[in-house]
Amino acid sequence: MKHLFQKGKNESQITLLLLHGTGGTEQDLLPVAEQIDSNANVLSVRGNVLENGMARFFKRISPGVFDQEDLLFRTKELNKFLDESAKKYDFDRRKMIAVGYSNGANIAASLLFHYRDALKGAILHHPMVPVRNKELPDLSGTPVFIGAGINDPICPAEESKELGSLLTEAGADVALHWENKGHSLTATEVEEASEWYAKNFKNGFKQ
Repeated sequence: MKHLFQKGKNESQITLLLLHGTGGTEQDLLPVAEQIDSNANVLSVRGNVLENGMARFFKRISPGVFDQEDLLFRTKELNKFLDESAKKYDFDRRKMIAVGYSNGANIAASLLFHYRDALKGAILHHPMVPVRNKELPDLSGTPVFIGAGINDPICPAEESKELGSLLTEAGADVALHWENKGHSLTATEVEEASEWYAKNFKNGFKQ
């Protein structure tokens, strides 16, 4: 998978996994990562699927309707890539926090839904429920931040609430933050995510 890796300033730090939105690149969320934790390793990945020339992490049948078969395949593909990257770049696979926006947040949520130890935590900006009627793994002790827009036309408020409930029922420690905005990623939302990160993690470890 096309990607970039930046070694952190402190080798004990966690690795931030950056996952862009539809049409984005591995460059998009670098400023967000810098604000969240400027000392962390950064692994930023570009989606392997093209939709009308725009990079995505999995196919969709129509807006808001995911191709479930492809989503499962791409989730496995990404999880395997993360394992391989940890060996290649010599970082601790168990200390990875996803930072995803829109389509990137959806595949990050899918990692949580399918793999118990895929992520140490996640910051999900404007995600949807990746798959329904699935038993989730035990996510006890996994902090998850969900940023949502009250007037989001792509990700309705009910989607954010449902995702939060499903993750909470699986044991995750969910913080749901609302913006009086649409689907865009705002500066205030990133600030809230940064504050949440600071409260939950220090030097790569959950407090």
